[in-house]
Amino acid sequence: MEDSQGNVPSLNIFFDMDYTLLGMDGGLRPGAREIMQRLKADGHTLYVWSGTGIRWTEVRQHKLDPYVTDCFVKPLNSFVEARERLDLPVRPDLVIDDYPEVPAALGGIWVRPYLFDNDNDDEMERVYQMISQRPLTALLAHQSRDL
Repeated sequence: MEDSQGNVPSLNIFFDMDYTLLGMDGGLRPGAREIMQRLKADGHTLYVWSGTGIRWTEVRQHKLDPYVTDCFVKPLNSFVEARERLDLPVRPDLVIDDYPEVPAALGGIWVRPYLFDNDNDDEMERVYQMISQRPLTALLAHQSRDL
């Protein structure tokens, strides 16, 4: 997925909200804002989607709106077919989710669920490193598979 100079192409990256960006108490996962800022600066387009609806309120509350292009409803099962039925204006190139079936079906990165305040949580930095420093071929290999 890298070009001849080793650059990662611009991606449409879809972040899940609950237990990926936010904990059970509604608090923002450590590093989330900073990683979104870095990904956007790297030229990626960021989206938030959630199985519980469109989450602009939380995006604005946590000051993520400068980095998030749009919010959508996330499918809860049959992910590939549901993604097509949703008729999104853009196709996810990479998904970040605490539910492993979503990145397995659509291509992306699984993160440990963020449930409670934990200053030692470094999942967002791991996500950034995977996107910026490793070939994305393996991450995107499952895009045609649906669980």
